[in-house]
Amino acid sequence: MYSVDILKYSVLCFSELFFIKEPHDVTAIRREAVILDCQAHGESPIDVRWLKNGVKVVEDERVYLLSNGSLYISEVESRRGDKSDEGLYQCLAQNKYGAILSQKARLTIATFAIQPTSIVVTEGSVARFSCKISAHPPSIITWEFNRVTLPLATERITVLPSGVLQIHGVQRADAGNYRCIVTNIASRRRSTEATLTVTPGVSTSSLFKPRVIAGPQNISVSLHQSAILECMATGNPRPIISWSRADSKSIDVYNTKVLGNGNLIITDIKLQHGGVYMCRATTPGTRNYTVASANITVIAPPSLVEWPESLTRPRAGTARFVCQAEGVPTPEITWFKNGEKVQSNGRIKMYNRYILPSI
Repeated sequence: MYSVDILKYSVLCFSELFFIKEPHDVTAIRREAVILDCQAHGESPIDVRWLKNGVKVVEDERVYLLSNGSLYISEVESRRGDKSDEGLYQCLAQNKYGAILSQKARLTIATFAIQPTSIVVTEGSVARFSCKISAHPPSIITWEFNRVTLPLATERITVLPSGVLQIHGVQRADAGNYRCIVTNIASRRRSTEATLTVTPGVSTSSLFKPRVIAGPQNISVSLHQSAILECMATGNPRPIISWSRADSKSIDVYNTKVLGNGNLIITDIKLQHGGVYMCRATTPGTRNYTVASANITVIAPPSLVEWPESLTRPRAGTARFVCQAEGVPTPEITWFKNGEKVQSNGRIKMYNRYILPSI
């Protein structure tokens, strides 16, 4: 569910205080510096404070505020407990008109979620190595073979944007050590090495049905982002990969292309791209095939359709603030007063679209 900070959006229309910059999710490298942005505009003086997991951040020589309100951490720590810098950060800005609380930004330490592991494959079949690191913004992943950089794409080799390395028609010369290199603006990290061992292939006269060794996975994708559906199959003879939708709708040819030897990539995702996609691996000239499927769920971020306006009411009167948002899934609306969450009580009632406080 999505939480809509009403004050954050509505102040742009009627308040003397609003954010020019807010913090965003970031993945940092241990012992390297990171900046969480925060810049508020309004009548001076403006007091800026930072919260980590809802608790005020205490400044020291390593963690302190910059002149524009941003938070600077000179050396990110990843120790256990409260000494770790990982967590949810928010910027709280306040002047004489009130306070506003920024959106939450998650700071995480870059770690390998998946590293390549050694495999044994037969000559002529396929090989696949995985590499994944938690990083925001996304990192660029490349691969090395025996410490030499591999090309991103050849007739037999494909590196998916997700970090997967695919090798088709494995040859004896492909045997060796592989590792992935993760690069972002600040640094590079190398995974552990994995060994590919190639054993003698089967006779070309030996036929066997296609088998999907890496099929598509269910994914949730935000509007205008890209989706990658992997499909890697083996068989003798080499199977043909084709794609279709379970609802029999045609696949969008303008935003969709095949990457490598059968992977489907959809760019600029729209709501109509949601659905179940099927990968079919078929033996050429036969009716022998294997199917793997996955669902794409398209997420539309929350947006305000109607927002609250400033009111003047007599004491003991009733004030009604309206807010309406849309998105997929349906957004959850949260109200804040001067940066603090509003709770329902005898005087304040919250309905589906509005809040009704008694003054």
